[in-house]
Order: sequence, then structure tokens, then C-alpha cells
Amino acid sequence: MGHDDLPVMSRPETLRGHVENFLKEAIMNGRFAPGERLVERELCDYLKVSRPPLREALRKLEAEKLIVIVPHRGPVVATLGIAEAKELYALRGLLEGFAAAEFARLATNKEIASLEKTVKNLHKQASNPDRRALIEAKSKIYDVLLSGCGNHLITEVLQGLLTRINLLRVTSFSRPERLHESLAEIDVLLEHIKDRDSEGAQRMATLHIKNAESAAMEMLESQTSS
Repeated sequence: MGHDDLPVMSRPETLRGHVENFLKEAIMNGRFAPGERLVERELCDYLKVSRPPLREALRKLEAEKLIVIVPHRGPVVATLGIAEAKELYALRGLLEGFAAAEFARLATNKEIASLEKTVKNLHKQASNPDRRALIEAKSKIYDVLLSGCGNHLITEVLQGLLTRINLLRVTSFSRPERLHESLAEIDVLLEHIKDRDSEGAQRMATLHIKNAESAAMEMLESQTSS
């Protein structure tokens, strides 16, 4: 397991949170690949922590289904199957379509301007070779959209799925032309929102997720058959 390209950890409130945030980012950004074994001794040496906080962090990631504990192997980065990915995309389509419709209806002009700013930043990061910047830019769009949709329960559910959504987002961006398509879809979504067109925003948000699913399924199926 190479560590040269791993991100440098920042200082959160607790040591366990410190380790957890580091591992979560490394998994979401593909530095630890699906199916890769996480060797506790190597991680302890690299992170300069003892095993108790590392194991606490691993248990939290297991609860979030980012890792699985395999008998006789230990912690392994989770692999998303095709059926599970389809279920996740179905849920995303429902929730994000509704969130977009409600944002178009309820958001303040200031929130819409903030959304437009995050979309412009996403376009800017599209040419950035650092995939972390691209994923972070997409996440900021969701932050604005969810904060202005007026439904805290949807926000809570989607935020609970965010790490796994990011894993699938990396997959769906893997087909080169998908990024260009995705940006165009988000631009159309933004125009519907600026026009206060709730129905159009819902349709576009749902289509955006459907197209992301198609791209991700292509990649997952090719990986499964290879």
C-alpha cells in the first residue's frame, strides 16, 4: 500500500475523528481502492496513532458501510455491487428531484445566487487534475441545494449517504465524456431554478441522476466482467 500520494491529516476535535476523517477522505478519493485490505499496523505507523483510536474509526466506517470486516483478512474497503448501486441511485433520484423542486420554490434570491456561484466553481474545477477538488465542488452544490430546500429530513438522509454517493460519483465521472454531460445538465437545472420552475427543476435533477446511474452502471459492469 503506497502512502506517498495520501493527503496530510488536519487536526479535528478527537483522535478517533482525526483518523476517521483521514480514512474516509482516502476511500472517497480512491486512494484506497474497493476491495483493498487496510493493514492496521501500516496505518498506525503512517498516522502515528495506537490501535484503539484506529479501530474505533474503522468501526464507524463499517457502520457507514465504507468498509467491511472480512474474517482472517481484517478491514477491507467496501465494494458496491450493481444491485446495491441501482438502489442507491433510485433513492437519490427521488430525494434530489424533490429537493430541487422545493429549492426552486422556496429558496431566497441570495441562496439562488449562492447556488450559481457553486456551479461556476464546478466548471472551474472540471479542468483540475485533482479529483478531490472536483468532488468537493460538487458537494458544495448539494450543500446549498439542501440547505435551501426547506426539508431537514431529506438533508439528513442524503448527508448520511454522502460518502457512498461520492464513491459512485467517482465511478460515474470515470467515463471521460460524462463530466461534460454532467456539467451541461447542472447548467440546465440551474436555469430552471432561476426561473422558479419547480417541475422543470425536478425533471432535470431526476434526469441528471438517471444519466449518472447509466454511466456508473457501464463502469461497474465493465469492471465486473473484466
